[in-house]
Amino acid sequence: MAGPPAVSELPPIRSFHHADYDVARILAAKDLTVSVCLPARDEAATIGPIVETIRKQVVETGLADELIVLDDHSTDDTARAAASAGATVVAAEEVLPHVGGGPGKGAALWRSLAASKGDVVVWCDADIEDFGPRFVTGVLGPLLCEPDVELVKGHYRRPTVEGNGGGRVTELVARPLLSMLFPELEALHQPLSGEYGGRRSVLEQLPFVDDYGVDVGLLIDYVRLRGTAGLAQVDLDVRWHRNRSLDELAHQARAVMHAILHRADPDLVGPGTDLPPLAEVAASRC
Repeated sequence: MAGPPAVSELPPIRSFHHADYDVARILAAKDLTVSVCLPARDEAATIGPIVETIRKQVVETGLADELIVLDDHSTDDTARAAASAGATVVAAEEVLPHVGGGPGKGAALWRSLAASKGDVVVWCDADIEDFGPRFVTGVLGPLLCEPDVELVKGHYRRPTVEGNGGGRVTELVARPLLSMLFPELEALHQPLSGEYGGRRSVLEQLPFVDDYGVDVGLLIDYVRLRGTAGLAQVDLDVRWHRNRSLDELAHQARAVMHAILHRADPDLVGPGTDLPPLAEVAASRC
């Protein structure tokens, strides 16, 4: 049996800019339903303005068909603030409760995919302080306007980091490991970006790491399944959000490292913490 193609045989990852996709262009190309999902835990300070922006400039303009906030066991007023701003709020514990996995970024993404209905799903982080519609339209544009694009990853410049790089975990853990072990993904500026989206038909075939390893795990699993032809990245300009403590970053770094190493060689690290592809969950319930 032939193995996977060599990196040199794979097409390059395509790159776009959010300014290439205005409302008129996306609407003219839109032939699929779209869900925007915001996984959130204890983001009451920022979730309201984000939801209001998406509702007014994305949903009410016809670009998206639903807006869901997946409340991941918040202890503050995240759910109330999101609902007041116009989102449909879904509690994480109410989505596929018979399937394992507790709180966690990957579990929240997976459950938001299960809770939503759109043919295309766009995710955004809920802690962005300077949120604008480009964080949605920039990701959505290539998925609807560019032939054969199936998964889009956003990237941006952070004022605390020079150049196009991401944060500390991105630059010190994710990108070096991907360059060594999965060089087909080394062209991605920010593999851990929370702004990305894809076609449901593909996303439901992928397992989701239940923690911070989800972002990089999805990229590796997607390329293994589909190659790089349908993968793209889009420049979203500048993003401000709260910096995390070193303790939080250490936890994130361990999860990202585990996800990458586990996919390179499962014997290198302990068992993975993947939630099954939703297509398998649906099949098991039939």
